[in-house]
Amino acid sequence: MGDNFKEASRWLKQAERDLKSAMNSSSAHNFEWACFQSQQSAEKALKAFLYLNGYRAVLTHSILELIRKAGEVEEGFAKFNREAKVLDSVYISSRYPSGIAGETAPFEYYDEEDATECINCAELILQKVREFIKI
Repeated sequence: MGDNFKEASRWLKQAERDLKSAMNSSSAHNFEWACFQSQQSAEKALKAFLYLNGYRAVLTHSILELIRKAGEVEEGFAKFNREAKVLDSVYISSRYPSGIAGETAPFEYYDEEDATECINCAELILQKVREFIKI
């Protein structure tokens, strides 16, 4: 097994775990964490794909940027721009009160609908990455 595959597998396993955690957080009504964990799942899945394809360091946290990089290798990723934007929009605001206008904290702002949307976005991206990495 090559080093690229080993590194990609590590990242994909963590992406899978993050998605499971997002689902658990949503079930526990911790919707802000479900949103953030969904973003983390997609980020790690895309980094797994990029590591598999020879990348050595991927420093961005932007799902849209990662989708664009993945799209340079496999054009099928380009169809996930909307999902990428949804997940990018929760990266800061789901964790920090200063990321939301007004006096609302993230746990008050995010609801089940938001969590479900983020989980679905991450699942779609993860499903695409799984086509290339079988662990």
